Amino acid sequence: GKRDDDLILPINSSLSVTLHQDQLKTTTTAAASRDFVEDRLWLNGKEADVGHPRLQACLREVRRLARKRRGGSAEDAAPLNLSYKIHIATENNFPTAAGLASSAAGYACLVSALARLYGVEGELSEVARRGSGSACRSMFGGFVQWQRGERPDGRDSLAHQVAPETHWPELRVLVLVVSEEKKQVGSTAGMQTSVDTSPLLKHRAEVVVPERLALMTQHIRERDFEGFGQLTMKDSNQFHATCLDTFPPIFYLNDISRHIISLVHRFNAHHGRTKV
Repeated sequence: GKRDDDLILPINSSLSVTLHQDQLKTTTTAAASRDFVEDRLWLNGKEADVGHPRLQACLREVRRLARKRRGGSAEDAAPLNLSYKIHIATENNFPTAAGLASSAAGYACLVSALARLYGVEGELSEVARRGSGSACRSMFGGFVQWQRGERPDGRDSLAHQVAPETHWPELRVLVLVVSEEKKQVGSTAGMQTSVDTSPLLKHRAEVVVPERLALMTQHIRERDFEGFGQLTMKDSNQFHATCLDTFPPIFYLNDISRHIISLVHRFNAHHGRTKV
């Protein structure tokens, strides 16, 4: 859930793991030229709306940083003209809007490509956040925390790495595609409805999440899979409970998802410990 929709500021901090780019990835190409007559965007081979407010926010921020950088240095003899129109082509090798963080990957990749194009370096997770909140976490590999921040301008709502991808090499992420369809309720709309209507979400953000974040960070640092796995499952259950507590309710799990959850618990019970 968000406390500020324009700046994409969250109601609580969060933690994620970045998946390996050999398997799931977004590839983005960005080009600017004096010959381009307008900004254009292609998503998975089809032309898309380049005027999307979040995309424009990222573009604006990167250009602002580029201007700021140029103001204080003469090292660029022939810098890229910031008024040139831009063409962006982006492609996901996994389903879009199916709960696999396609917008997080997409905006993280977009901001990285734009930053390289315009010669911008440094803290970019704040810029990626303007495209998609979870994109700020996808700017880093391994285990990443998105710090909620306190400032109303969002300058302290940033991501930082808790542990690098080399920290826990035995860990494997298994992605089971239970449906190729897009979610019936998009993340942004769903979250806003939950913030507006779910008392459980409020309790979760204020009480449950801060405790669990500290505990989860400890499990990761100690590579304690028993603690890590159980807390992941409990938190997933509570997340889906907040969806059910939303009015009208949101259903992200389907029958196959529920069968898998049941299988995981039977599998772990059979082995007498958390293996999955």
